[in-house]
Amino acid sequence: MTDDIQAVLASAGARIRAIRESRKLTLSAAAEASGISTSTLSRLESGSRRATLELLLPLAQLYRVPLDDLVGAPATGDPRVHPRPVLRNGVTTIPLSRTTGEWSAFKQILPPKPDAEYTQRVHDGWDWLYVISGRLKLWLGDEFFILEEGEAADFDTRTPHAFGNPGPGVLEVLCLFNSQGERMHVRAAAAASVG
Repeated sequence: MTDDIQAVLASAGARIRAIRESRKLTLSAAAEASGISTSTLSRLESGSRRATLELLLPLAQLYRVPLDDLVGAPATGDPRVHPRPVLRNGVTTIPLSRTTGEWSAFKQILPPKPDAEYTQRVHDGWDWLYVISGRLKLWLGDEFFILEEGEAADFDTRTPHAFGNPGPGVLEVLCLFNSQGERMHVRAAAAASVG
C-alpha cells in the first residue's frame, strides 16, 4: 500500500469523529444508529482501528456523506474547463483547455477590422486554426489567405504570421497551439463496413 493511501487511512479517524460531532451525536448514539459497536467506533475514531469499507459504508449512510468525505481522499480533479473570457484590444479569447498540457486550445471572437494593420510575429510553436464562423485573413510571410467558415490552416509559428477579421461579420475561430512546435496529428477511425 502506498504512503499516500496509508496517510489517508490514518487520518480517517479524526475526520470521522469531527463529522459525528458536527452532527451533535454521541459516540453511543452513532454506534447504535450505524450498527457498529461503541468500542469499535471509538477505536476507529482514535486511529487504533483501521478504516475498512465494512465500517465506512454504514457511517457514510448515517452521516449522509460520500465515502471520500469520511476519509479525506485526495481530489481526483474536475475534468471540466471553466473558461474565463479575456478581452484584449477588442478580441475576446476564451480558453478551452488547461494550460498544463502540450497543447493549448482557445476560441477567439474578433470584430471586423478590414482596414487594420497587423504586425507579423515569430515564435516557437505550431498553430492550428479553424474558422467557426465569419472570414479570417491569415498572413504567412509574404502571402495571405482568406479562410471561410469550415476551413482550417496549420503552420509553423517560426514563419512570420498574423491573422485578423477582414469582415463583414464577426469572426469566431478555434485555435490550437503547441509551444514545442509539434504538429497536431488527426487520425480518423476506419468506417465500419455495413454487411
